[in-house]
Amino acid sequence: MPEREAPVRGVDDVDEVTRAVLTASRLLVSVSARSLSAVEERVTLPQFRMLVVLSTHGATKLIALADLLHVAPSTAMRMVDRLIAAGLADRQTSPADRRVTLLGLTGEGRRTVREVMARRRADLAEIVKRLDPQQRVDLIEALTAFNEAGGEPPAPADYPESQPLSWADVELGRGA
Repeated sequence: MPEREAPVRGVDDVDEVTRAVLTASRLLVSVSARSLSAVEERVTLPQFRMLVVLSTHGATKLIALADLLHVAPSTAMRMVDRLIAAGLADRQTSPADRRVTLLGLTGEGRRTVREVMARRRADLAEIVKRLDPQQRVDLIEALTAFNEAGGEPPAPADYPESQPLSWADVELGRGA
């Protein structure tokens, strides 16, 4: 392992920590992009983001989906239409109110999310294996504190076999 310069203690290190987090985010973006490579001909990153939200929240009304994605309903509808055309999503009538249409994943959509997330987990595990045991412990503590400060819930122990918690699981920041 290359020698690292020890951080200066006793000074406001917000800038240094921010720089380190930005660097780590570049790595995470790279891992995220690689994990999508097998499906990139069928699904764009924003479309995958929608698949994850639908995987997480289940069948959802268009307005709620748009809110979760922080996009206009018309944008969400165009994305849904493309996912339906690709066989990854579908429309269904709400069992509670037949006037309401819900958007959800097909079996192929669920499989796509599982495969991409499993690929991402494997890539991240390879990186984590390069750390020594104490660095792993320190990373868990630091990332747990960082996630708590950002309001992100912990991933379940059986992740990625379980559904992703949120867009933050696949994204480069908090989003859905």
